[in-house]
Amino acid sequence: MQKAFPNASGNFSRHLNTFAGFVCGIVGSRSCQLPHIAKGSPGAAKPESRERRLRRWLENAGISANAYFLPFARSLLCSLAHLPLVLVMDGSTVGRGCVSLMVALIYKKRALPIAWIVNKGKKGHFPESLHIALIKEVQALIPDGARVVLLGDGEFDGIDLQAIVNGWEWEYVCRTARSITLYFEGEPFHFGALAEATKCGECIGVPDVLFTHGKYGPVLAVSWWRKDCKEPICLISNMRSHEDACQFYEKRFRIETFFSDQKSRGFNLHRSHISNPGRLRRLMIAACLAYYWMVYLGDMALRNGMNKIVHRTDRCDLSLFQLGLRLLDYLLNEGLSIPVAFLPLC
Repeated sequence: MQKAFPNASGNFSRHLNTFAGFVCGIVGSRSCQLPHIAKGSPGAAKPESRERRLRRWLENAGISANAYFLPFARSLLCSLAHLPLVLVMDGSTVGRGCVSLMVALIYKKRALPIAWIVNKGKKGHFPESLHIALIKEVQALIPDGARVVLLGDGEFDGIDLQAIVNGWEWEYVCRTARSITLYFEGEPFHFGALAEATKCGECIGVPDVLFTHGKYGPVLAVSWWRKDCKEPICLISNMRSHEDACQFYEKRFRIETFFSDQKSRGFNLHRSHISNPGRLRRLMIAACLAYYWMVYLGDMALRNGMNKIVHRTDRCDLSLFQLGLRLLDYLLNEGLSIPVAFLPLC
């Protein structure tokens, strides 16, 4: 951790040490409840003292993702910028009575968090103004010249967001509603009419249409009926190929696996009992960096063959995250040194 912040000193250095303990405690306890994190974090102090220190860190309004997380997110994006940077935006419930809006990067069937917003409320739609504010934060981290593809479900089809993303020369694919009105050569029609004409297994694209009564565009309208789905879905995109649009949109659900890893399959973020959005934002800094670490360990296990020691030898059924957790347990049980890094092995 100190290697990532070589000039850390004073209060920042002390806060950084607490942050490192936070990350270790979340991984060690598989929990986001402070008493459990304190017991799982290293240090000579009593668990009660460690818990008080962790609580002060969460309550400190000066702690921000800009200082403690975005340097890692920026390095991640730079390390993978030779590939298309596939970003997914989605929301999920976190803590007690709060929701998070997240942008994550797809990497080897997992979604690695890049930036997020936390607000009070139940799971539901965020206003488009917050979509735009968050995606602008992410855009500032993107290396020059990188190809970026943004994916989103039906919440993220706002024309203002599309216009901003298009202005950056990003590509995007978003789901939309069947009831949406489209215009082709000046004539209106409902997206549902295109969906009704789509057969199971088909992907139909109509280029150069205008989207909604606001007549945004031209965009590509796509009706896609996957064989494993009960009905077609409606997509809009600025890509030229409807096949490419469908191929990229398939990756969107990877962010759901991230939410599961942060919750029931991993760190139990939903059981943190924290209801303050600011504290949850700061808790997610540690939880998301812990996720980076476990994905790194899982990636390392596959590359050096240690997956066959901690998992079955004939094939690997575990995600990088679960493989990383198993490798960590093995290293701890065997008293071996534990690699600590937060970037994938490119």
